[in-house]
Amino acid sequence: MGNLHSVFKAFRRVGFDTEVISSPVGIEKYEKIVLPGVGDFKRGMENLNSAGFTEVIKRQVIDRQIPILGICLGMQLLTSFSEEGNAEGLNLIEAKTLHFRNLDTPTEFKIPHMGWNSITGYSSGSLFTGCENSLFYFVHSYAVICKNESDVLCKTNYGITFHSGIRKGNIIGLQFHPEKSHKDGLKILENFSAI
Repeated sequence: MGNLHSVFKAFRRVGFDTEVISSPVGIEKYEKIVLPGVGDFKRGMENLNSAGFTEVIKRQVIDRQIPILGICLGMQLLTSFSEEGNAEGLNLIEAKTLHFRNLDTPTEFKIPHMGWNSITGYSSGSLFTGCENSLFYFVHSYAVICKNESDVLCKTNYGITFHSGIRKGNIIGLQFHPEKSHKDGLKILENFSAI
């Protein structure tokens, strides 16, 4: 749903062989999984379930330790639950996806959070190597809050502080769009490809 083509082109642009798949058949041959997405959480999970991806992704990521990168809605789908549709997610990281208004975001901050913003709290030598102190492009009305601070990759402030990047071992999610964040976003995709 959404940003599939632009994510595909961005990975190709940084020199990595990329395929778009519509069925989990043969997924075992891939070295990494990218779960992009824009739109509704409940519908996104329904799409994964109906196409047979949910259990296959969990097997690949948990049992085989294949790296996965969730982008925007894809990151939210990695969480346990979303208020958007009151739906359960993949539950790969203990976190909830909550509407900005339910996080007490000041009313002067427009929803959706749209545009360029910074990230903080990330460690050096991480996914952000080569693009420190950069701005990244966001478009979202729901924000992720992790249960465990150890799963927080980075944070962003938009009236309130939310978790704009999550990571638990080989499981990584980014709320912003690296594919729309110019050279710094492309550097993140390159860093993920090198994991």
